[in-house]
Amino acid sequence: MDFMQFFDMILHVDKTLGMLLDQYGLYVYAVLFAIIFCETGLVVLFFFPGDTLLFIAGAFCATGQMDLGLLILLLVVAAVSGNTLNFWIGEKIGQRVFTHDYKWINKDALRRTHTFFEKHGGKTIILARFVPVVRTFAPFVAGVSDMTHTRFQLYNITGALLWVISLVTAGYFFGNIPVVRDHLTTIVLVGVSAAIVPVALGGLWKVSKRMLGR
Repeated sequence: MDFMQFFDMILHVDKTLGMLLDQYGLYVYAVLFAIIFCETGLVVLFFFPGDTLLFIAGAFCATGQMDLGLLILLLVVAAVSGNTLNFWIGEKIGQRVFTHDYKWINKDALRRTHTFFEKHGGKTIILARFVPVVRTFAPFVAGVSDMTHTRFQLYNITGALLWVISLVTAGYFFGNIPVVRDHLTTIVLVGVSAAIVPVALGGLWKVSKRMLGR
C-alpha cells in the first residue's frame, strides 16, 4: 500500500477502520493517536475526520476488537498534546499570522476562529472540540492571543475529556445499530449543529440586547 492509499483510508476511516484493524492489529491504536494528534495539533490538517473517528472507534470497542479504556486514554492524551503543540506554534508565530501570507494557513478559518474566540474567551477551547475546523484553529488562536499556559491547559484538558469520552462512548453504545451506522454522516452533522446553534443563539441574544439598549 502506498502513502496516498493509506492517506485515503484515513480520510474515510468510517469505512476503513475494520480493514486497518485486520491489516495492522494493535498498531491501529498508534494510527488513531496520530490522526487525532495531527488534526488538533497542525492547522494544515484541519480536514482530518476527528468526530467520525472517535464514534467509529467506539463502535469497534463494542464488538471487542478494541479496548475501550485504552482507546479513551490514548485519544485524550493525543487531543491534549495536539492542542498543546498548536498553542505553542501560535504563541511562537504570534500576530505575524495576520500580517504575513502563510500559504499553509487558511486565513478565512483563522479569522472566523479568532472572532469566535474574542466573543467567547477561554470556553472556546472547550466548545471548539465539537466544531470541525474551529477545533483545529482554536488552540492556535489562543496561542496568538497570549492566553496563559495554566488557563489554556485547564480548558484544553476539560475539552479533550468531554470530546473523546462523549463520542467514543456514544459509538460504543449506538455505533453498531444499523440505522445509526448507515446515517453516520447525518448524525455527526446534527451533533455539530447542536454544538454550534446554542452558541450562535447566545451571540444573537447579546447583540439584540445591545441594540435594544441603545
